Amino acid sequence: MEQILQAGLTELGLPTAGIPALIRYSELLVEKNKVMNLTAITEPADIATLHFLDSAALLKLADFKGKTVADIGTGAGFPGMPLKIVEPSIRLTLLDSLNKRIDFLKEVCADLALTEVDCVHGRAEEFAANHREHFDIVTSRAVANLQMLSELCLPLVKEGGYFLSMKSVDSEQELNDAKTAIKTLGGQVEKVVDYTIPGTEVSHRLIFIKKMKKTDKKYPRTFAKIKKNPL
Repeated sequence: MEQILQAGLTELGLPTAGIPALIRYSELLVEKNKVMNLTAITEPADIATLHFLDSAALLKLADFKGKTVADIGTGAGFPGMPLKIVEPSIRLTLLDSLNKRIDFLKEVCADLALTEVDCVHGRAEEFAANHREHFDIVTSRAVANLQMLSELCLPLVKEGGYFLSMKSVDSEQELNDAKTAIKTLGGQVEKVVDYTIPGTEVSHRLIFIKKMKKTDKKYPRTFAKIKKNPL
């Protein structure tokens, strides 16, 4: 794993000082995965590429230095945790609706002595009530379709900030379906960037949605309403 991370981070032009912490994180992930379902990816080489380098690639595509970042539906900590380990200046909030995952992430933060990381158990639509326009960057990796995800994430983004949505390269229809929602919520698609994970032939997509104006306070609605009647 160390060699894969060294090569991958170097290819991305990113610092390699966080490699020992990433290796320890992978050990904690695999161990915890024996008693709860955190990831289907358990081989060290695959964790290094498909989780860590996939997440870290965002640091090459956008400026995260010193930014407040919220990772919505973070699961086992992706992309948020690798972003923080490789770029320690990030002030990170990890949000997930399953408390067991948040407990795991708290254990990881304690083990790695990470600071300025808030691990929050909650639903995005409820979290937004007290954190509107609070973050420079909001990330999410394949949590839901973009139409729904935009309503959960864009209210959290400051004006001038970004919602960065990690998607598959065949997400054109999904993006097209979400355009009305994005505009209604005060966002605008700035660009779409496809990238290949170092050391693999796997390509993923990052959608840059810039927050152009404040989101109407009636959004986000309850998840049931979002699901039943997407914008």
